[in-house]
Amino acid sequence: IATTVIKILIQRFETFPVDASNNRNAPFHKAFLNAFQDKFDGKVSDVPFFISLSSWLHGLNTTLGQTFFEKVAHVLSDGEKREYTSKKLGNIQIHETQKNNVNEIMTTLSNSQGNPNLQKENELIFIDDTSRLVNALDFSADVFIEDEQNVVAIELKSVKPNSGEMRGEKQKILEGKAALYKRFPNKNIKFFMAFPFDPTSTTPTDFVKTRFLGSIINMTKYFDPSETLVARELWDYLSGGINTMEEIIEIMTNNFNEKVAP
Repeated sequence: IATTVIKILIQRFETFPVDASNNRNAPFHKAFLNAFQDKFDGKVSDVPFFISLSSWLHGLNTTLGQTFFEKVAHVLSDGEKREYTSKKLGNIQIHETQKNNVNEIMTTLSNSQGNPNLQKENELIFIDDTSRLVNALDFSADVFIEDEQNVVAIELKSVKPNSGEMRGEKQKILEGKAALYKRFPNKNIKFFMAFPFDPTSTTPTDFVKTRFLGSIINMTKYFDPSETLVARELWDYLSGGINTMEEIIEIMTNNFNEKVAP
């Protein structure tokens, strides 16, 4: 984990906008920002630097989402990224009955005719059947963990997912579970939607799941809380220990101090 932190630190230090005098021309940004000049008073004195810093922060967010969280998760769990797609490992086929049951679940949830229920949904897709085989939707797991008894797939998501994203994610996860059940018939199958921290929390590592999930558009419409992992819940699940999120932040803080030390 420390090695990953150091690599990202070096990369981000190299790109930090120390001098914005050569900032790229951004006339439209500047024009819009002029409307907020009163909001900047006493807070932002250098608009070109502010624009450069905003771009740098966007890059940091991308690095956290696409690199840091995944790599740390793999270290903690001894897992890996796995993609059952036509371009990677290939599609997994599922039985037509499983596919139809997934569609029925999605119709019920979309029309608000029922609430998400992990146990009932699993009963409908974890079935042995003789109907014809069809391709499951492409799906991937940012973290894939397999042991003698279990297969666990985890999708790591931004804490601010796009509006309308939850319906597609739910269908993908349902078909993904059906596919994994067929591929690993003698193992317990779990598929989680996970969020690395809770931005609504007043403390860095705590979370209030009902409040956080409720802040995401259509999250509670499609997902049972028990198929989600949030903040310290996620990191402790991956490590099998406690206070894992605090330890990760401590590792980061120690390396930050070493990096900036004279």
